Amino acid sequence: MNKGNIGQMLKQMQQLQSKMQEVQTELESSKVEGSSGGGMVKVVANGKNEIVSVVIDPEVVDKDDVEMLQDLIVAAVNQAREKVQEMQSEKMSGLTGGMNIPGLNLPF
Repeated sequence: MNKGNIGQMLKQMQQLQSKMQEVQTELESSKVEGSSGGGMVKVVANGKNEIVSVVIDPEVVDKDDVEMLQDLIVAAVNQAREKVQEMQSEKMSGLTGGMNIPGLNLPF
């Protein structure tokens, strides 16, 4: 491998690193919503997979059936997390041109 090829490869790696930073910044400001119970429980997560809000419709709060509310919250959180993973995969796929590069994961 000659010096020109190595220099070109290093330049490409720097560009990729810069684009990854842009994607991370974009994901941090992105939001997704998971819901359950026909929208009675809503959970919003950011692109870093952090839960940023939970909204519970008062109609679903029943002191005699706390388990149902707990199940609805778990379902909404899991749906939000799945959407974050899909969003992250989509952003990374766009970054890598659809190639699956092992070990190239977002640090979230």
